Amino acid sequence: MKKKSISYSNLTKRELEYLKELYVQEKVNSMNLEELKKFVKENINHQITETIGDEEEKEAWKEIEIFFGDSLETIVTKVKKKFEAYPESMQIEENEHEQRLELLKKNKLDDKADMWED
Repeated sequence: MKKKSISYSNLTKRELEYLKELYVQEKVNSMNLEELKKFVKENINHQITETIGDEEEKEAWKEIEIFFGDSLETIVTKVKKKFEAYPESMQIEENEHEQRLELLKKNKLDDKADMWED
C-alpha cells in the first residue's frame, strides 16, 4: 500500500510557521560544534561575498561595519596598505572593468526587440 504524501499545502500558515521553527530548532540542536561552524561559515560567506548589485553590497557593508565597529577604520587601512604592495592587481582590475564596459557597449541592444516577446 502506498504511503499518503504530506505536503506543506496541507497546513495552515500558522501550522507551517510553527513546523519551520521546530525544524530550525531541531536541526541546530542535532548539529555538533564543527557542523555548526561549517554551516555558519558557508552562510556568512554566501551572504557577504556573493552580493549582487549595489543594494546587497550596501547590506553586506553595513554588517561589516557593525561587526568591526570602531576598529573598522584601522582594518581598512591595513587592507589598503596590504594591496598597495600589489599595484599590478589594481591595474588588472581596472583593465578588466574597462574590458567589461567595452563589451557592454559593443553588445548593447538598444533598438533590437526582445527575442522572447511575440
